[in-house]
Amino acid sequence: MMSMIRRVLLGMVFLLLAGGVGLANEYPDDTITIICNWQVGGGSDTVSRLIAKFASEKAGVAVIVKNVTGAGGAAGVRFASEAKADGYTVGIMGSSFVARNYSNPSAIELNDIDPLVFFGPDPGALSVRADTGIKNLNQYFEKLKSDPGSLKNGTDPPGGSSAIVASFIENSLNVNMSQVPYSGYPAAKAALLSGEVQSATLPVPIVSEEHKSGAVRILGVTSNQRHFKAPDVPTFSEQGYDLIAGDWRALFLPKGVPYGRRMLLEDLFLKTMRDPDFQQAATKAGYIVTPMDSVDTKIRIMKHDTDVYPILLKAGLVTQRKK
Repeated sequence: MMSMIRRVLLGMVFLLLAGGVGLANEYPDDTITIICNWQVGGGSDTVSRLIAKFASEKAGVAVIVKNVTGAGGAAGVRFASEAKADGYTVGIMGSSFVARNYSNPSAIELNDIDPLVFFGPDPGALSVRADTGIKNLNQYFEKLKSDPGSLKNGTDPPGGSSAIVASFIENSLNVNMSQVPYSGYPAAKAALLSGEVQSATLPVPIVSEEHKSGAVRILGVTSNQRHFKAPDVPTFSEQGYDLIAGDWRALFLPKGVPYGRRMLLEDLFLKTMRDPDFQQAATKAGYIVTPMDSVDTKIRIMKHDTDVYPILLKAGLVTQRKK
């Protein structure tokens, strides 16, 4: 608590000394926009709108969401990174940000943005249509090994979080899941429900209601603990498969936002995410909230880069900026 107060006070002093943006109480005085890089209805969109709703109450100005989609999430990240660096545009990104750096020549790199606040992880999971008759991971993998390619698995675009989870599974267990990429989580879920694919590597919140109704069966969660939205579903490790994988989300700013404004925004969004009412709303929506400041957010992203690079390389998703 004391360190946060110290950082905020230092930020205000910096404002007054540098004269960059005037007195702290002059900012913000206009709408703050969160650029969501995925489509309406997806996980990042839901998280963005939750943050915007609760941050508006604390900021004293409206906080809204604008969806900028395309290029597997890279278009929205670029749009936010190229916005005017005045503190009125904030971006949201997930784990696919890292993968895009190795496959998309126009993707924004970590050094091109300023990480602001970490929201939390979104563990991956493997689900099947109930009518497949598959009830656990052993049965799923036995089916793939006895009849390779017989199960089509829906994912987001190559390099996206659910596609990476599928690649982790394939590489770790030496199976072929016949990945079928879609534009995002909603489209992959629709394909699973319609029978276009037999399984999907989607986060638990996306399919938890269908799991409860019996239309879909979540076979396992790629986390070190069970997900509270589906407590009856064992983890991969509980079933004998040592696999941890999934998505995460964080807010960022374009480079060049004045120091004082960055600090005030960091404080605003940290207070928002630590608010008990916000945490309750996020939990109800199925999300895990583990707020981190800008320094720890950058470290978290860099660690993910280190962890996921070998998987991307093995999956043939590294076509540039090789390490």
